[in-house]
Amino acid sequence: MNTWKTPKLKKLVKTLSSFKSETNLLDFLRDLCTLEELEEMSSRWEAVQMLDKKISYREIAEKTGLSTTTVTRIAHWLNHGEGGYQKALSQK
Repeated sequence: MNTWKTPKLKKLVKTLSSFKSETNLLDFLRDLCTLEELEEMSSRWEAVQMLDKKISYREIAEKTGLSTTTVTRIAHWLNHGEGGYQKALSQK
Protein backbone atom coordinates (compact mmCIF):
# COMPACT_ATOMS: atom_id res chain seq x y z
CA MET A 1 0.00 0.00 0.00
CA ASN A 2 1.42 3.39 -1.02
CA THR A 3 -0.42 5.75 1.31
CA TRP A 4 2.54 8.13 1.24
CA LYS A 5 1.98 8.78 -2.49
CA THR A 6 -0.60 11.46 -1.85
CA PRO A 7 -2.18 13.63 -4.56
CA LYS A 8 -0.32 16.61 -3.08
CA LEU A 9 3.04 14.81 -3.37
CA LYS A 10 2.24 13.68 -6.90
CA LYS A 11 1.57 17.31 -7.90
CA LEU A 12 4.96 18.31 -6.52
CA VAL A 13 6.69 15.47 -8.37
CA LYS A 14 4.94 16.45 -11.60
CA THR A 15 6.15 20.03 -11.14
CA LEU A 16 9.72 18.94 -10.38
CA SER A 17 9.83 16.65 -13.40
CA SER A 18 8.55 19.40 -15.69
CA PHE A 19 11.73 21.49 -15.40
CA LYS A 20 14.02 21.29 -18.41
CA SER A 21 16.59 23.75 -17.09
CA GLU A 22 18.83 23.03 -14.11
CA THR A 23 18.88 26.75 -13.30
CA ASN A 24 15.09 26.95 -13.22
CA LEU A 25 14.86 23.86 -11.03
CA LEU A 26 17.45 25.28 -8.65
CA ASP A 27 15.50 28.55 -8.46
CA PHE A 28 12.29 26.64 -7.72
CA LEU A 29 13.94 24.53 -5.02
CA ARG A 30 15.42 27.63 -3.39
CA ASP A 31 12.00 29.26 -3.28
CA LEU A 32 10.39 26.08 -1.97
CA CYS A 33 12.92 25.04 0.67
CA THR A 34 14.98 26.64 3.38
CA LEU A 35 18.75 26.63 2.99
CA GLU A 36 18.89 24.06 5.80
CA GLU A 37 16.45 21.76 3.99
CA LEU A 38 18.45 22.02 0.77
CA GLU A 39 21.68 21.28 2.66
CA GLU A 40 20.08 18.27 4.39
CA MET A 41 18.78 16.80 1.13
CA SER A 42 22.14 17.40 -0.57
CA SER A 43 23.97 15.71 2.30
CA ARG A 44 21.62 12.73 2.19
CA TRP A 45 22.20 12.31 -1.54
CA GLU A 46 25.95 12.59 -0.98
CA ALA A 47 25.62 9.84 1.65
CA VAL A 48 23.80 7.60 -0.83
CA GLN A 49 26.62 8.01 -3.33
CA MET A 50 29.22 7.27 -0.67
CA LEU A 51 27.30 4.20 0.55
CA ASP A 52 27.24 2.97 -3.03
CA LYS A 53 31.05 3.19 -2.97
CA LYS A 54 31.10 1.11 0.24
CA ILE A 55 32.49 3.94 2.40
CA SER A 56 31.99 3.35 6.13
CA TYR A 57 29.05 4.88 7.96
CA ARG A 58 31.39 6.72 10.33
CA GLU A 59 33.39 8.27 7.49
CA ILE A 60 30.18 9.28 5.71
CA ALA A 61 28.90 10.91 8.90
CA GLU A 62 32.18 12.79 9.35
CA LYS A 63 32.29 14.01 5.74
CA THR A 64 28.61 14.96 5.39
CA GLY A 65 27.82 16.18 8.90
CA LEU A 66 24.93 13.70 9.12
CA SER A 67 24.54 11.56 12.23
CA THR A 68 25.43 7.89 12.01
CA THR A 69 21.76 7.20 12.78
CA THR A 70 20.74 9.13 9.66
CA VAL A 71 23.39 7.34 7.58
CA THR A 72 22.06 4.01 8.87
CA ARG A 73 18.52 5.02 7.92
CA ILE A 74 19.67 6.05 4.44
CA ALA A 75 21.48 2.71 4.04
CA HIS A 76 18.31 0.89 5.03
CA TRP A 77 16.28 2.67 2.35
CA LEU A 78 19.07 2.20 -0.19
CA ASN A 79 18.88 -1.56 0.37
CA HIS A 80 15.22 -2.10 1.29
CA GLY A 81 13.30 0.91 -0.01
CA GLU A 82 11.27 1.60 -3.13
CA GLY A 83 14.34 1.40 -5.38
CA GLY A 84 14.46 5.14 -5.95
CA TYR A 85 18.04 5.54 -4.80
CA GLN A 86 19.15 2.71 -7.11
CA LYS A 87 17.31 4.26 -10.05
CA ALA A 88 18.92 7.63 -9.39
CA LEU A 89 22.37 6.08 -9.01
CA SER A 90 21.98 4.35 -12.36
CA GLN A 91 21.28 7.72 -14.02
CA LYS A 92 24.57 9.31 -12.94
